[in-house]
Amino acid sequence: MSLCRQSALLLTKCIASQLNVTGQRNIKRWVAPTLRVIAKRREKIGPEPLKPRSTYLEWNYEAEIFAFGNRLGEKFDRSLLLRALTQREYANLKEIEAQKEGNVAVKNEHNHELIAEGFKIISDVIYNEYKNHYPEEIVNAVHKFLTTDEMLGLVGKHIGLSDIILTNEFPVETHTLSKTFKAVVAALKLSQDTQRAELFVKDILLCQMNGKDVYDIWNPERPFEYLTDLLKQKGISDIEPRLCNESAKNTILASYQVGLYNNKKLLGLGWGESIAIAKDTAAIDAIQRIYGNYMQK
Repeated sequence: MSLCRQSALLLTKCIASQLNVTGQRNIKRWVAPTLRVIAKRREKIGPEPLKPRSTYLEWNYEAEIFAFGNRLGEKFDRSLLLRALTQREYANLKEIEAQKEGNVAVKNEHNHELIAEGFKIISDVIYNEYKNHYPEEIVNAVHKFLTTDEMLGLVGKHIGLSDIILTNEFPVETHTLSKTFKAVVAALKLSQDTQRAELFVKDILLCQMNGKDVYDIWNPERPFEYLTDLLKQKGISDIEPRLCNESAKNTILASYQVGLYNNKKLLGLGWGESIAIAKDTAAIDAIQRIYGNYMQK
């Protein structure tokens, strides 16, 4: 027998023996029923209660504070950042606990004053960014959209505030996240300067407008009446709605096209499942065209 054939035969025997070894049943019969009982008991008890990250053994608050600014690429004064993260209720509770232990001199700073200052910075950035491009009504709508507790809380959560806020709440409420984000903006201003804080707001908050149209945010309740008042300010009082097209009338697929004209000039064009809706859609289109000309100026 040749050397190559002997080697091949030996390799075949090794593989066969390995398959026999791995093919043996190594799990006892009692394991599967036991695992099923454990799974049913765990399901009956329900999920484990949520616990703050601070209760974990590997938690290091000083390291988290240091990492927070580095993740954002910002340099915070440690004492100012700690103050921005401390809620007033939490600070008051710590003072009460210290007084019970006989330490009356303990005074914990909180973020109550920083919240108002941070909100002013955010508002100024939004107004300065949009007032030169859009009328006041649209700017106010964008400001309201970006400064809701839901929006600021969402931004605060995604930059990692949930785990490092010093508060008595768990889980941390959206309103608390919103307040803390405002305080962090103010802390950045005091740590560096106003320009850096404004740039932070633009990078973190104003980017939430990416992919959104301001006309999806601002939408008048009565578009045709709003358009009428807007045109009166420009000396135009005669608006003529015309039914330009219709299809599938008296069916659930009905579609109408309405155009708004003034002195044979098209102001706006809209579609809808009824003439009234198409008229309002045309009014919105006319408003966008007017404000589009306004922005070009």
